[in-house]
Amino acid sequence: MAGGDVQKLKLLYLYDILKEKTDDDHAIGMSEIISSLEAYGVHAERKAIYNDIQTLNLYGADIQGEKDGKNFWYRMLGREFEMPELKLLVDAVQSSKFITGRKSNELIKKIEGLASKYEAGALDRQVFVAGRIKTMNESIYYNVDSIHRAIADDVQISFKYFRWTEKKEQELRRDGADYVVSPWGLVWDDENYYLIGYDAGCEGGFRHYRVDKMKNIRLKNDKRLGKSAFAGKDMATYTEKRFGMYDGELMKITLLCKNEMAGVIIDRFGKNVPMIKTDKDHFETKIDMALSPIFLGWIAGMGDGIRITGPDEAVSQMTDMLRELTEIYDV
Repeated sequence: MAGGDVQKLKLLYLYDILKEKTDDDHAIGMSEIISSLEAYGVHAERKAIYNDIQTLNLYGADIQGEKDGKNFWYRMLGREFEMPELKLLVDAVQSSKFITGRKSNELIKKIEGLASKYEAGALDRQVFVAGRIKTMNESIYYNVDSIHRAIADDVQISFKYFRWTEKKEQELRRDGADYVVSPWGLVWDDENYYLIGYDAGCEGGFRHYRVDKMKNIRLKNDKRLGKSAFAGKDMATYTEKRFGMYDGELMKITLLCKNEMAGVIIDRFGKNVPMIKTDKDHFETKIDMALSPIFLGWIAGMGDGIRITGPDEAVSQMTDMLRELTEIYDV
């Protein structure tokens, strides 16, 4: 790059230097600013830098100068993200199962770039991505983008859908035939990303698919179907009635709970769930839930703390599952 062109970038380099090397607790002197600019091939006089700092403050940067004896020290304050916010973003990325380990590390490095080098060091010490269970499908990052584009363009998508075999190999469902689905939303539930869509080839049409198990997503020219089926549907409500996004018959289920299970019920179903006292040790609640093996397994895991008491069909399915487990373990 020609010397004149480099000089034109002086203001941008100055901004980057202050952003990287200063924060609330760390300042930089004029001599270090000049040497840092020299490393970019930019020659600058002190007076010009004073004017540049004023220009950056007019732009909206919060750069403060402080005199210490004969020297001035500068620091950039008021960043776009505060440290607690950056820590929250790092925690979200590193704990997200649907993001691969490699992509998690890439995203965290970018988040660290929003902080000073000193604050980035504090963020880096929080990173424990290695060893966590992560998706092995690197394309999920781009799958999400493709689905969002299809929704924005109001078009259907086609994709391959797979499951894992006991040999740890991917096996395509429908013998490798394409799924053709009208995408209507994306939800993040139980550490997994799901596409909520309308599949005309399935009974009822309303279906969901794990995004990390989708391959070869392509946008089609055909307009989305199922608009009337999705009219008035709330994605949050759809997911909260399903454990692990397993389908099942939706019904109002009555649960008899010990008092100490109140926190468990509120954590899972929210504070708006009714809790009616039945005796000094128990309360009763009613929830709208899809009766699935995952939900029944959750109830079983609560031991004698939570018991299904209605309707009869739910009680029967719970009893059948427990009987089958008893036979399996020959109790």
